[in-house]
Amino acid sequence: MPKKLKGSCHCGAVHFALASHTPYPYQLCYCSICRKTAGGGGFAINLMGDAQTLKVRGRRHVGIYRARIEDEEGRCHTSSGRRHYCKRCAAALWLADPEWPELVHPFASAIDTKLPVPPSKVHLMLKFKAPWVKPDFGRGDARFREYPKLSIEQWHRRRGLWMD
Repeated sequence: MPKKLKGSCHCGAVHFALASHTPYPYQLCYCSICRKTAGGGGFAINLMGDAQTLKVRGRRHVGIYRARIEDEEGRCHTSSGRRHYCKRCAAALWLADPEWPELVHPFASAIDTKLPVPPSKVHLMLKFKAPWVKPDFGRGDARFREYPKLSIEQWHRRRGLWMD
């Protein structure tokens, strides 16, 4: 059975809940977007949930940010990903992308439900980490300059952690 996750912003204006088959907070993203919009010690941890189950209280306080992404040649485009945040306290809440309408990715930092401890972590987008960030690589942690090949679902299933 999927795990019900409950989350909120820092000031309490926004509360949300959703079902997740993948509640292990194992991915640490070091990209400049996560670092600058969500903080979290230079990284953000994204989970995955079922978008159809997302319930939001205080939606009028939710803002959306679409990041500008610069490619290797210096050209910019706007990300299709929508980063939802509280307009009162600026807490990062979840990311949703119309390219994957069935999914929503809450930030583990916004989750109030007790999350399980992952057996290992995946450090991704290390190419973009700030020079002052010294990642805390644990035994068995995977490291990627950009994105790993395994999806969040595949990572959970391979470890027997998928919650049906």
